Amino acid sequence: MSAPLDLDQLQTFIMISDTGSFTRAAEEVHRTQSAVSMQMRRLEERIGKPLFEKDGRSNRLTEEGERLLSYARRLIHLNRETLAAFDDRRLEGTIRIGTPDDYADRFLPEIMARFARSNPRVELTVICEPTSNLVEHIKRGQLDLALVTHDDLKGQSEVVRREPLLWVSSANHATHEQEILPMAFGRPNCIWRRAATDVLDRMHRDYRVLFSSWSATVITAAVLSGLAISVLPECALRPGMRVLGEADGFGALPDCRIGIMRGHTASAHIVEALARHIAESLDNISRPPVEEAGTFDFATLAAVRGKRLKPGHVMPGW
Repeated sequence: MSAPLDLDQLQTFIMISDTGSFTRAAEEVHRTQSAVSMQMRRLEERIGKPLFEKDGRSNRLTEEGERLLSYARRLIHLNRETLAAFDDRRLEGTIRIGTPDDYADRFLPEIMARFARSNPRVELTVICEPTSNLVEHIKRGQLDLALVTHDDLKGQSEVVRREPLLWVSSANHATHEQEILPMAFGRPNCIWRRAATDVLDRMHRDYRVLFSSWSATVITAAVLSGLAISVLPECALRPGMRVLGEADGFGALPDCRIGIMRGHTASAHIVEALARHIAESLDNISRPPVEEAGTFDFATLAAVRGKRLKPGHVMPGW
């Protein structure tokens, strides 16, 4: 029978990946650098594959190392989840979380499932509203935590995920070829809308805003019906959409950054636990094992392989 993997070794392995350094990882796990190096040698012997390779003066993960990283994160999380399930001091109470519906559909199932399994005595209250509304709710003490679109101008959140922001059109219509581009956006203070109109203005492209809504469902419907073009993060792409790029006359957009905001609440320990679950869940979604990629949508699979969707790509059905 094969010996089980050592969780301490896996935790150190994850820390090396996160910090990019054996030295910094040693500080984080409170071990000497030589002890960390020994742990990694033993882990490589146990896996039977090299996990690191030299890149100048630093070490980076090999392809096998990247593959192990996803499993390691899930094993460490499952270990925490298991211990929490038998902890009589586990968290109890309620927590109010908010997120835009763009993210709710893609991310909430994973976040809620993980958190509920580890903390069955915590009641989650979830609202879906635009980032600007959520920021106000946080300021007024009406939310404990929010998953929002990060805005550098406001600097209001801790960034936990980055995704490419993409021009999208219908794969079944030539909407993007119209002389005056019909656009579907969020309300005027939407950060994606500002980014898109800035690019269009710099490129001297004529456009008119045909649809304006906070609802991701409305924007998606306008795009898929061929009535308008919009901009969406990779996680929000749907079957039947086409990604547009420079060859289609559309300039590059800044990345979409997803962040966590914490409110001032008496349940700070629950907030921190949920924030950690969110960060781990989003990281897990972005790095599923390649051999299981068939269970994920194409946007996630592209992220797994470290590739962004190419302009002109048509989202298949699933």
